[in-house]
Amino acid sequence: MSMTYPPAVSAGTPSADFMSRLRQSLADGPLIGTRISLAKNDHAYSCGDTDQNIYFLDSGRLKTVTFSRSGKECLLRICCPGEMFGEQGLYGVRTESTIAMQDSVMRRMPYSRFLRVVKDEGLIGDLVAHLSHRLTEQQQAITDLTTVDSEQRLATILLNLADKLGNGDPTCTRLEQRLTHEDLARMVGTTRSRIGFFLKTFRGNGLIDISQTSRLIVHRERLAAYLNERYN
Repeated sequence: MSMTYPPAVSAGTPSADFMSRLRQSLADGPLIGTRISLAKNDHAYSCGDTDQNIYFLDSGRLKTVTFSRSGKECLLRICCPGEMFGEQGLYGVRTESTIAMQDSVMRRMPYSRFLRVVKDEGLIGDLVAHLSHRLTEQQQAITDLTTVDSEQRLATILLNLADKLGNGDPTCTRLEQRLTHEDLARMVGTTRSRIGFFLKTFRGNGLIDISQTSRLIVHRERLAAYLNERYN
């Protein structure tokens, strides 16, 4: 069984292939997009906005969150440099907010201009594949939330975060972005206390460590083996 929550853009995926070709197209032409600097906790856009723009992250880290009717926050995605975000705005009112986790720089491009570039560069099919890939990831995330227990979801999320935010030995990966128990709880769909309990268990079993700067260190092979045992 393969779980992909939260989505990580890995080499060879439709999203990665599309972004690689799109960045090349933009690099070969005139500078497109308004450069915007964000301080930590600034919003790129907010739930309820109706802006018709697409966004690209140049540097820093952003998180995308949504809210239940009761106001409970769910962390959907962490956006890293080189990624595109805000695609949902094309379809009307935004149902998510994107917030800087640290000082960041992004570029904002009107959808009309973005779609013109995609068309001119022959990337329509790549864009459809990218959006289909993102939809598939979100469907898998929903499936995992309803069929997999919280401990397994946390383990899978840590492996995906190691792919996306890691720096160092591929078997022993330090997450360069500091994540709080609250952040992880919002990804997993559980409480901070449960996250603390699971992390303590993982650490006791040698699946993770904590660096001197409070960064998570993921022992990827051990954590992957743990998941395989749980699924089997």
